[in-house]
Amino acid sequence: MTHVKTLAKPMVSPGRMLLMLLASMAMMLTAAQELRAQNMPNSFADLSAEVSPAVVNITTSTVLNRPGEQLDAPQGSPFDDLFKEFTDRNRGDQPRPERRGTALGSGFIISADGYVVTNNHVIEDADEIEVELRNGEKRAAVIIGTDERTDIALLKIETDDPLPYVTFGNSDEMRVGDWVLAIGNPLGQGFSVSAGIVSARGRELSGSYDDFLQTDAAINRGNSGGPLFNMRGEVVGVNTAILSPSGGSIGIGFSMASNVVSGVTDQLEQYGETRRGWLGVRIQTVTQDIADAIGLEQVAGALVTDVPDGPAADGGLEAGDVIMRFDGEDVESTRELVRLVAKTAVGSSVRVVVFRDGGTETLLVTLGRLEEAVLASADGGGGTLEPAEAQQFSIQGLLLGQLTSEYRERFMISEETSGVVILEVDDGSQAAEKGLRAGDVITEVSQNPVRVPKDVVERIEAARDAGRRSILLLVRSGGSGRFVALTLAE
Repeated sequence: MTHVKTLAKPMVSPGRMLLMLLASMAMMLTAAQELRAQNMPNSFADLSAEVSPAVVNITTSTVLNRPGEQLDAPQGSPFDDLFKEFTDRNRGDQPRPERRGTALGSGFIISADGYVVTNNHVIEDADEIEVELRNGEKRAAVIIGTDERTDIALLKIETDDPLPYVTFGNSDEMRVGDWVLAIGNPLGQGFSVSAGIVSARGRELSGSYDDFLQTDAAINRGNSGGPLFNMRGEVVGVNTAILSPSGGSIGIGFSMASNVVSGVTDQLEQYGETRRGWLGVRIQTVTQDIADAIGLEQVAGALVTDVPDGPAADGGLEAGDVIMRFDGEDVESTRELVRLVAKTAVGSSVRVVVFRDGGTETLLVTLGRLEEAVLASADGGGGTLEPAEAQQFSIQGLLLGQLTSEYRERFMISEETSGVVILEVDDGSQAAEKGLRAGDVITEVSQNPVRVPKDVVERIEAARDAGRRSILLLVRSGGSGRFVALTLAE
């Protein structure tokens, strides 16, 4: 008989197991620290030396007064002779000397033949623009084009030899916490380098096309128009503004994202102006209340409130549609839609996916040009009901009336607007909290037109009977429309 002998596994004491676990954790922690240390640059010197030759100082000069200008009293004033005597005595027969003001900023070269990017506010109203290169050379610059909406300007300097230049990177790849380097001319001190991280993304300051990277790299006056670099030496932003109670850096600076800037500079170089796509709709943000009211599963997209004559109207878009996708890209918000449309070429035919009546539809729209567009007021349809036909109903804290000529005159409502006028709003009601006011006109309820107060009441009651928790109103005030979702009372 063959005997098989098995070896028992040695017992490991609980204390030894704890020591082994702690040792393993220590090794993992050390490895993580080493990985972080590898991602943290030991020095920015090599990167600074590589990209700084393409960074320039910009000095602008503006005439503050023209020769021959003088301070005069209003014509016919009793002080007219006194002013004339005073200026003649101080000026004599010599013409008044020209006074000029100067301003400083930064910029960067983006091509070997001398195209320079800076902020529009750096060169705005300038009579003369001088660009100082890193080697101290100074050259006159001319303006190729400007864009006030993104505060970007494109300049050109003449050169016989190729100039050092930098390229744009992909700002969408930047993450909060990534290292960045800012180079510019702060406070007129000359070329200066500061380092920091991306503190936030997608910041909006004042414009529809804003897409700022926020950084704690020191940015001061004079840094405007200078580049913000990633660690590969690519420009990911143009330093534009700071948030500061004192005017100096407190670690909150804003750089216009390169993916916006590169598109603008391409158009300025090609056309001398911007040519943005135009869809031709008025939109508002989709809220949870609105999503519930129209049966939309997710709070996303851009809700269409008006469709004036233009590309969208020609393509079949309607008020109440929620634009979910534009030219193959998801629309997360109204801001996202504005940027997607703006960067699309004028004349392009794009597919627009909308949510309508509980389902989705795909429409084909040919874009116009924003700069040439004149947005017309939406035509609400005709019809005026006179006082003899007037009726009033109260519902959801609203007193509703038929839109008569008397009410048009009282609330200054145009003849082109049709619907049901709000005569009173109960204080403390949900309608008051949502901003509804006397004089507003309800044109649609549940995305169906209404002409008389009874239409509004019937649609609200029908929604309540159907078990809906809220209802959507299209309301016009002062010529513009917006959607308001009201929670239905029990």
